[in-house]
Amino acid sequence: MKILQLNVWMGKVEGNLRRFLENNEFDVICMQEVFASQSREQHVSRLCLDLSQIVKASKLEHVFFSPNWSFDIVGGDCMLGNLILSRIPFQETTSEFINGDYCEHVILGAMPSNNLNIQIAKLENGFTIVNHHGFWRPNPIGDEETVKAFTKVGEAVKNLEGPVVMCGDLNIIHESPAMRSLDFLRDLTYENQIPTTLSGLKYDGPVPCDHILINNQVKAENFTVYPDLVSDHLALSAIVELA
Repeated sequence: MKILQLNVWMGKVEGNLRRFLENNEFDVICMQEVFASQSREQHVSRLCLDLSQIVKASKLEHVFFSPNWSFDIVGGDCMLGNLILSRIPFQETTSEFINGDYCEHVILGAMPSNNLNIQIAKLENGFTIVNHHGFWRPNPIGDEETVKAFTKVGEAVKNLEGPVVMCGDLNIIHESPAMRSLDFLRDLTYENQIPTTLSGLKYDGPVPCDHILINNQVKAENFTVYPDLVSDHLALSAIVELA
């Protein structure tokens, strides 16, 4: 099962992102910062690669979207949140807020960057996929609030049964004290000594803040960091199977 992790940066790099999804095949995709609209989908799709176009380009039929906040746009609304796409049907999906709550009618420029949900999707093949956009601080080491948020993340994940794969732009590096809440998982980004997962389109520097993590019931191979400029983050992938 080939899995992709990518913060899509609100689909700003529209053409590159579309071609990347069309030209690569994945069984599961975890994304953060995805724009979606039920009332103004056509309008939003003209501005960026939104949820509807991401689904079409990926060719994956099972869709689980969890918004963190919404704002008003041309008489309707648009949401931003996390997305899991899958070739394998979902058996069960849940989403809960790690920090903050869902906010409506947010004013752009005053976005609640740390209103954060965690998605958990049980697939029919027995795998559980976790998708999370981590608590943000300017320093990727984080602080006490980061540790507090990730303590909740660890509690949400540690009791999951069976093979677990967790993906996300966690906004922290492996050395952060906050990551110790996830030490029961193997961090493939860290194990593969990835120097950075930022593309340089916005921020630059050695910040490996995007992660694919697995529990001891999962074996991973072909861990890849793609050089394609599809976002301000780089895309990560791995092939996972039962250990």
